Amino acid sequence: MTTTLIIGANRGIGLELARQLQARGERVIAACRKPTPELEALGIQVETGVEVTDSDSLDALAARLGDVRIDVLIHNAGILAPVSLDDLDFDSIREQFEVNAMGPLRAVSALRGHLGEGSKIALVTSRMGSITDNDSGGSYGYRMSKTALNMAGSSLAIDLRGEGVAVILLHPGWVRTDMTQNTGLIDADEAARGMIARIDALTLEDSGSFWHQKGERLPW
Repeated sequence: MTTTLIIGANRGIGLELARQLQARGERVIAACRKPTPELEALGIQVETGVEVTDSDSLDALAARLGDVRIDVLIHNAGILAPVSLDDLDFDSIREQFEVNAMGPLRAVSALRGHLGEGSKIALVTSRMGSITDNDSGGSYGYRMSKTALNMAGSSLAIDLRGEGVAVILLHPGWVRTDMTQNTGLIDADEAARGMIARIDALTLEDSGSFWHQKGERLPW
C-alpha cells in the first residue's frame, strides 16, 4: 500500500487530494496546523500542529511518524497575499517567502529520513512563479516566493537523484478555494485529479520538471 503524506491538507486542494487518494486505497497521512470537520470526516491519520515555518514543528512530525516510509510527499501548504508596486508590503513578501519557499524546503529536510528509493516529492507551486510566463506583473510576494520554490525543487531533484527520489513542481491551475476567494476557473476535485495523474507519471528521468496539472510542461 502506498503511503502519501500531504502537508496542508485541511481544506481546498489538499483536502481533495486526501479524499481522492484515500478513495483509491492509499494510506493517507494529513498534516496541518488545525484540522477541519471535513478532514476529520475522512477517517484518515491526521497530524496537527504542523507549522511549515517552524523547523522544530516539522522535526516533531518526523519523530511522530516513527519508521513510516513515505512513498509520496505532497507539500501543498501556502499563502497568497496581494502586493503591488504601489503598495509594497515587505513584511507580507517576507512571510510569503517563509511559507511558500522556505516551508517546503524545511519539510523535505525534516522528512528526508522517511523517503527512500522510489519515493516522490510533489511541491505545489504556481504558474505565477514562471518568469517566462509573467505578462501581468504585480503580486510580488507570491510570484517571487513561488519562483524561489521552483529553484528549490530543481535543486532538490539534483541532490536527491542519487537516493532514487524524484521531485515534481506542480501548478494546480486557478482553483476555486478560500485562498483565491473562490474566483478560480476550476474546482478542487478537478485540480486534484490532474495533480495525482502527474505524480503517478513522475519518474527519475523527468525529476525536477515543472508541470500544469492538465499535463502541459511549463516554462521557467
